[in-house]
Amino acid sequence: MSVLSIILQVLLGLGFLMFGFMKFGSKQMVEGFKHYGYPGWFRVFTGMIEVISAVLVMAGIWNKTLAAWGGLIIAATMIGAIFTHIKMKDTAQQMMMPIILLILGLVVLLINFEFLLG
Repeated sequence: MSVLSIILQVLLGLGFLMFGFMKFGSKQMVEGFKHYGYPGWFRVFTGMIEVISAVLVMAGIWNKTLAAWGGLIIAATMIGAIFTHIKMKDTAQQMMMPIILLILGLVVLLINFEFLLG
């Protein structure tokens, strides 16, 4: 595994751990999900998905199958985030972080894709 891939997986993992845990009670996240019209359970569910994907991409340093699954889950989650921003008619600037994270998740998935299906 390349050093670039390891660095990318660690950064994605740490970022998604942070954002995932924030969704469990951060006032900013609670207000954000209310603004987007999502119920509280969906915020918690999203946080759990983000924490799980973070653990998968970081564990993927040792197991490429886990990295591929983590990258796939990150990409799917960010597609949902982008669609939410589009639905709310947010600016392109407000969509930049989910777009960047989508790309990074796809990079991790593509690097490890051959291991996804076994």
